[in-house]
Amino acid sequence: MKVAYYSPMAPERSGIADYSALLLPALRRRVDVEVVARGKRSRGADVALYHVGNDPDSHAWIVDALRARPGIVVLDDFVVHHHVAALTLGRRDGHGYLDAMERDAGVTGRLLAYGVMDKRIQPLWDTRPEEFPLAAGILDLARGHGVIVHSRYAERRAREYGYDGPLWRIPHPAWPPPAIEPERVEGSPVIGCFGHLNASKRIPQLLEAFARLRRAYPGARLLLVGPAAPGFHLGGRLDRLGLGDEVLREDYVDETRFWSLMAACDVCVSLRAPTMGETSGAAIRALSLGKPMVVSDLGWFSELPDDVALKVPVDEHEPDALLAALGLLAERPDVRAAMSRTALRLAGTDHDVEHVADLYAVAIEEAAGGPAVQESLLREVATAAAAVGIGADDPYASELAARLREAGLAR
Repeated sequence: MKVAYYSPMAPERSGIADYSALLLPALRRRVDVEVVARGKRSRGADVALYHVGNDPDSHAWIVDALRARPGIVVLDDFVVHHHVAALTLGRRDGHGYLDAMERDAGVTGRLLAYGVMDKRIQPLWDTRPEEFPLAAGILDLARGHGVIVHSRYAERRAREYGYDGPLWRIPHPAWPPPAIEPERVEGSPVIGCFGHLNASKRIPQLLEAFARLRRAYPGARLLLVGPAAPGFHLGGRLDRLGLGDEVLREDYVDETRFWSLMAACDVCVSLRAPTMGETSGAAIRALSLGKPMVVSDLGWFSELPDDVALKVPVDEHEPDALLAALGLLAERPDVRAAMSRTALRLAGTDHDVEHVADLYAVAIEEAAGGPAVQESLLREVATAAAAVGIGADDPYASELAARLREAGLAR
């Protein structure tokens, strides 16, 4: 069986490119995988697998290929509003955007889409994407083949959307921890936040909680690692909170430095609200290193075991809850050690890359063994039956049909 694999790939700066680089070697030990180059199409594959996320720059060509040949969709983000807007409005297809919004939210959605197109309201993909995921079109293309998600949250949302096709929930694989020296960072405790920095990562709330934490722990340090979103400026916030050298800022870093900086942390913070239904690659890396985590009590993050991550509600008391969680972990090294052991165990079991590759192989085989394979098997059985003189009205034919149904080979 040959699988055409569509995904962003290195050197693209994409979490899904990193994901595929981790998964592919293990998956290739189980099935024949052809990685399809950007803008190309596969020829001769038995089944196609498409990674779909919310970034149109990385995934628009993949959705174009999916439309040309439907297949298994790995829905890496459940909310794909920004992507759909680029595929419709970005290509001068206003009717496509209107239809997508109406499908999500009825006439109200269509009217809101008109408002966006007339520039009377702010773009919904910037202000309210979680309310209008626009995932239905992608799910439709996968209906006869299957969808892979990484969380119960995304599974539930897909079913609520009316998707009734095959669905597999497969964990995000964990990177084997590299043999690397932690970066030397003065101070204690060292708290790290990794990934793109923007308002949805709750950076303002984290900075407020950290400034208050330093009153009890003057030696505390905060690492903020990752590129900042356009228009998201940290300087003014740091000045208002009286934070200077206590916050160490790094922009985009390569893999080696990323691991080195994360290894230096006592605690990793991974907050997200609203959620796009994603799984955090940075949080998975923290599991691989056995780092205690503080996360938002939302989406996939809520599904992490309580003895791996302290969960912070997203409400008006969020900075207070963050302060309490960080204070507990700063004060109790024994709690940090226990959480570290559990994190390492989780990374080595549920998120083990070989285990994840097994689950992918099963999903691919089940998808490939759908109606087309059933039809092929039945034709072979009918040919063999005719060769030994069993006709359609023969008693043996009805018994044979019953046994095929019992084995799941016929309806």
